[in-house]
Amino acid sequence: MGFKLSSIIKVFRTIKNQFVSDVAIDLGTCTTLIYVNDRGIVLNEPTVVAIDTNTKKCLATGNDAKKMLGRTPDDIKAIRPMKDGVIADFEMVELLLRTFIERVQKKRLFTRPRVIICVPSGITEVEKRAVRDSAEAAGAREVFLVSEPIAAAIGINLPVHSATGSMVIDIGGGTTEIAVIALSGIVTNNSIRVAGDELDDAIFQYIKKNYNVIIGEQTAEKIKIELGNAFPTSLENNYEVKGRDLVSGIPKTIRLTSHEVREAIQEPLSMIIEAIRLTLEKTPPELASDIVNSGIYMAGGGSLLQGIDALIREETNLPVTIAEEPDKAVVIGAGRILDDMSKYEKVIFQMKRE
Repeated sequence: MGFKLSSIIKVFRTIKNQFVSDVAIDLGTCTTLIYVNDRGIVLNEPTVVAIDTNTKKCLATGNDAKKMLGRTPDDIKAIRPMKDGVIADFEMVELLLRTFIERVQKKRLFTRPRVIICVPSGITEVEKRAVRDSAEAAGAREVFLVSEPIAAAIGINLPVHSATGSMVIDIGGGTTEIAVIALSGIVTNNSIRVAGDELDDAIFQYIKKNYNVIIGEQTAEKIKIELGNAFPTSLENNYEVKGRDLVSGIPKTIRLTSHEVREAIQEPLSMIIEAIRLTLEKTPPELASDIVNSGIYMAGGGSLLQGIDALIREETNLPVTIAEEPDKAVVIGAGRILDDMSKYEKVIFQMKRE
């Protein structure tokens, strides 16, 4: 009888998977990643929406919408609806989520999916409700929220359930999450709204101040990727930057060095270092001794900045390890939670229904 029952359950699950896929979403300020059970990461696109301002109709999302940033006529608007890790434009986030969920669900739209969304650890109850309501309006049956540093720790294969402390730094686009995790919970944490976007802005301001040249948002990001470095190296590169001269208003080309970019991003980086120090100061001694042994683990797209691990190692005297695919660690962790909800029940935010 037991054998028959397990066979029936297996068949039922197979049939169910034909019609619905549960979804894990890392809804980032810059990038949205989606993991679908049994299929892995199926979407990795910018968190950007383009709409027709007259009809309010969605023209593009993700990569196609990002190409339009800073290039649109009056009747088209390209919007980044997330700011500092939280929702800045509720309607646009709903539109983005609906489009992305429909795209990954394909023909499996008979049943609405369960959705896990990763959120900053410093998120307020109001912001949690906004995320949940957006996902429900976009077609989710049930919405679960999980803290980004915990999802990152699970994605990096750290022992989140054990009493041993693990320290995770997740540098995203809008927030930097620093957390010490033990026994399925965050013991000490710091969530600051200084991350990739602030590095871009610092580069923009540096060029404006030192060269009297205005550059676009995407150009600043390109400079960060090409020349961005947090720690001095013997190799100094340079990059040709095109922008608009502030005085004459005529397009102008300048040459920027990696030393100048390092100087430009010094202030936001020092704020991240200070937040790491504060978190370590608040860490209980027993867990601090664990961190001395295991070191700090880094995730998030910001961890790809050249020399960031060397800078943190220099400032803290602790070993620093960058995850294999740091920009995907959070969504991989959320996917693992999705695949075994009972095992990771304790790490999911308990939300009160009003």
